[in-house]
This record gives sequence, structure tokens and C-alpha cells, in this order.
Amino acid sequence: MKKTKKILLVEDDESLGYLLSEYLRMKDFDVIWKKNGISALETIRQDYFDLIVLDVMMPDMDGFTLARRIKQQFTETPFIFLTARSLKIDVLKGFSLGAVDYLKKPIDEEELVVRLNTLLNTLYVNKLTSNNNKGKFTLGDYVYNKNNLQLVYKDGFVQQLTFKENELLYLLVIKQNELCSHKEILNSIWSKNDFFSKKSLNVFVSRLRKYFSKDRSIRIENVHNQGFIFKLD
Repeated sequence: MKKTKKILLVEDDESLGYLLSEYLRMKDFDVIWKKNGISALETIRQDYFDLIVLDVMMPDMDGFTLARRIKQQFTETPFIFLTARSLKIDVLKGFSLGAVDYLKKPIDEEELVVRLNTLLNTLYVNKLTSNNNKGKFTLGDYVYNKNNLQLVYKDGFVQQLTFKENELLYLLVIKQNELCSHKEILNSIWSKNDFFSKKSLNVFVSRLRKYFSKDRSIRIENVHNQGFIFKLD
């Protein structure tokens, strides 16, 4: 199951806002459209977004001011500009405020989708790499903390892992979307590769599947007579 990316579009132009929000929904984005900076800021306080797309020229609060507020109050939320303000001084100001990209209107809808997907994939990889350096992995709706032997769901529920569960999960996660062979797992964690160890391994995999059951974008797939693949869409 593909995990939908949540986008906040802040655009005061009725026609463009409607067109972009509908087109992005057709392309499997979860889009909330706000028409001014004040209502957008309130929405950000109440919800999580993978990315925020900002216009600059808006009533009440312009995009640059909103970006400054986002950077101060929601430091982990990435944002980009999509605006007709195309002078070099505007582009430099946008990036100086912390934007991860600056797109200029008019933009082809298909190009926008490609740019958004590429950007979101890059942001995800960077976040995963950063977390890995701290022993933390963001896995869909979960955060896995290897050092604390904990799997934390987004609602705050903490699943404490046993030592073997932790070692097995770590081995599967670092080879995410790749085959992790029975031999590799058993020799690394059980220190032997025999019938009874394989039976024990299957029990531990079943436990991990149960722990991840709240997020269907996460699967631990069995490859017959070969091993397991930890898959994250």
C-alpha cells in the first residue's frame, strides 16, 4: 500500500488553487488548500504535513512572512515557494528563509508533480540518514529506536523489544527493500543455522509483523527458502 504524502498548498488565486489541488489529488497526494497565510498557520498548528507549498503575494500575511513563522515554530516542516516573484533577489530571499526549493509560475502541472515527488523522496532519504546516525529510523507511522530497543507508533504507544527482536529488526531495516537471507540472519543473531533456529526465526518475524500491523505500508515478506524482505512503500 503506497503511503500518501500530505501537502499544504497556500495559494490565494481561486482558479490556480483549485486547479493545482485537484490535480495533485488525482496524482495521489493528500492536499489541503488554504487561501491566506493566517489560516495556513492555524492549519499547520493542528496537523502534520510532509511539505508546504507557498505563494508569496497573498493578503493579510505574505508568503515570506509565513515562511519565517514556519521556520521559527515548526522547524522540521519543509516548505517550498511556488510564485510569480522571479527576480533574483526574491529567489535568494526564499532560500535564505529556509525553503528547500523555489519554483516559478507558470509551471506545468506534470512538471510540478515530478518536482514534488523527487523532492519528497530526497527529503525522506535525508531524514532517514540523519536518524540512522542517531540509532533512530523513521518507518512509516513508526519510529524505531535501536539504542532504546523501542518501536514507537505515531499515537505515542511504545512497544518495548526484546534483545533478539531488536537485533532482527535492525538487520532487516538496514537492508530495507532488499533480501536478508536466512543464513545471514541465523548466523548473525542465533549463531547457528539449523532447523530449530529457523523455527525460532519464524516466530520472531511473526511478532514483528504484529508490531507493525497498524501501518499497512510496512511489510515483512517471506521469500520461500531464501529469507525475508522488510518492505516500506
